[in-house]
Amino acid sequence: MISIRISSDSPHYLEQAEKLSSVLGYPLVTDVGCSDDCQNNASYVLLVGEDGLSLFPSNRRLHGPIRVDFMLGSNNHRRRFGGGNGQAIAKAVGVSGRFLPRVLDLTAGLGGDGFVLASLGCRVSLVERHPLICSLLRDGLNRAREEGESDPEIRDLMNRLDLIECDSLEMLSDITVDQKPDVIYLDPMFPHRKKSAKVKKEMQAFQHIVGSDIDSDVLLERALKIARYRVVIKRPSVAEFLGDKKPTYSLEGKSTRFDIFALSKIPS
Repeated sequence: MISIRISSDSPHYLEQAEKLSSVLGYPLVTDVGCSDDCQNNASYVLLVGEDGLSLFPSNRRLHGPIRVDFMLGSNNHRRRFGGGNGQAIAKAVGVSGRFLPRVLDLTAGLGGDGFVLASLGCRVSLVERHPLICSLLRDGLNRAREEGESDPEIRDLMNRLDLIECDSLEMLSDITVDQKPDVIYLDPMFPHRKKSAKVKKEMQAFQHIVGSDIDSDVLLERALKIARYRVVIKRPSVAEFLGDKKPTYSLEGKSTRFDIFALSKIPS
């Protein structure tokens, strides 16, 4: 059974850790940094500190911290050097010089794809139902917004992103005609079969905590009735079609594939 503890890396962040413990329902460990005893009694430690929220395995040799940071690392690299409208995800959702879709990302996770779409000019609603993931994502968004206070480009980008903590199926049931998104984006979480790379191990651990998206087939069926123009599904390149439902077409990459269900013609 997965067990999670919450701690802080200094007394300065203890109050914030206490609030997070109350919201998420995970036990609070008051010793700063979480002692060896704390780590021995938990599978993971959610640490509050100067760098925001970080999720560590109790065995630090397994992988590094799981943390959302849009201003550094792969997220920032994708924003700056990802290829603009020519990259696969942009083509998949229909981004062009004349059309910037409103995207509803129903499986936001750590927000990487949504951030890329927002950097291309799309308005993106990030929907995440797991409270722990939502806390990590919200923390990353808040820190990026702080960065935007002194950077107009980042400020405009972050204004195109909003986070909604709720169940995706329930949200689709409540959408009115006026609220229909142009594109619905899905990236369901499935088991990783290859275990060699560190990144893979990190994602395996993340999935271990959250579990697979077992309702993805139903989510696709609902999404096809709601989206105005497209439903886009991100899949491993070797994976079967979600729900055995053949898309209108697919965009193939080295390790991932975008299955596109074209519902009506995108405005030009």
